[in-house]
Amino acid sequence: MTSIIGHDAAVDAFLAAMRGPRPPHAWLFTGDQGLGKASLAKRLAARLLAEAADQAFPRTARPIEEDHPTARLIAARSHPDYHLIEREIWEKSQPPRLVPYDLRKDDDKPSRSIRVIQIRWLQQKLALAPSLSGRRVVLIDAADEFEVETANALLKSLEEPAQGTIFILISHSPGRLLPTIRSRCRVLRFSALSDAEMRSAIRTGLQDADEAELSALIQLGQGSPGRAIKLSGVDAAGMLSALQSAMESGDKDNRGRLALAASMTAKASQPRFEAFLGLVPAFLAAEAKKTEGMRLAAVLKAWEACRDLASHAIPGSLDPQSVTLTLAGHVAALAPSQRGAKA
Repeated sequence: MTSIIGHDAAVDAFLAAMRGPRPPHAWLFTGDQGLGKASLAKRLAARLLAEAADQAFPRTARPIEEDHPTARLIAARSHPDYHLIEREIWEKSQPPRLVPYDLRKDDDKPSRSIRVIQIRWLQQKLALAPSLSGRRVVLIDAADEFEVETANALLKSLEEPAQGTIFILISHSPGRLLPTIRSRCRVLRFSALSDAEMRSAIRTGLQDADEAELSALIQLGQGSPGRAIKLSGVDAAGMLSALQSAMESGDKDNRGRLALAASMTAKASQPRFEAFLGLVPAFLAAEAKKTEGMRLAAVLKAWEACRDLASHAIPGSLDPQSVTLTLAGHVAALAPSQRGAKA
């Protein structure tokens, strides 16, 4: 299975509990999106199923080899005791039918939520005994994407779990889940990765990234390698360089800010604009960590203003060019020659 960088403490805590005398039947993996919760859950599911099927299988925290039968079956989505519940791609038919995996296209979009019919199908499978051992694993990625009816249907399975069934629920926003679902799960919290772990994770996913791009993506990811890798290809290094230049020079002729704004106007520039919205607060947060005194107060004030504007830009359908000019203006106002000037 794919190697996971970081989260050693979470792996140890999970396996210690699952190998104990009373293993939990349901887990809730929580933390920011892009931390690797689902990838880690798949790795742990493979280990649990391999150990259950072979009592002599070594009990370690390492991922099982990719050529192990359990790993191959999970990768092929054909392990009879492993069930992945996620947003699916559906045919436009009544009753609804899933588009077969071998017929799906790259531009097919999954449904906006996990549908109740998926939980009902799952419940039919759970009514049967496990096939390869006395254990099976249900991974739900992500429980935040439930319809209300879906959540209520799952709650019944959590309240009356089938023998040997382990549920792992992924949640980026656990506060959105039903309290009754949260109360039936052991919570395992995932923290942001360190810069060193981020560098290793990004380098693994983007082997051709140069040093400038790596540094920019580390700031942009804010401890989430998934977020950083997803936002690659938007010239994060160039945007970071422009912000650094604005903060050092004050961009007195507005040339830098205007160039940034112009790069956000095309329709195809939406991913770049979204990345910029995350990069500016991250850039200022990093600056605050190495600043003190009166300048720290100014940086924090700029960070707060940029964070608030960035969070409203997409939901409020704000003009990308105007937003970019304002955000870059807050950064430029921090230049030594611009102290006290308004953005």
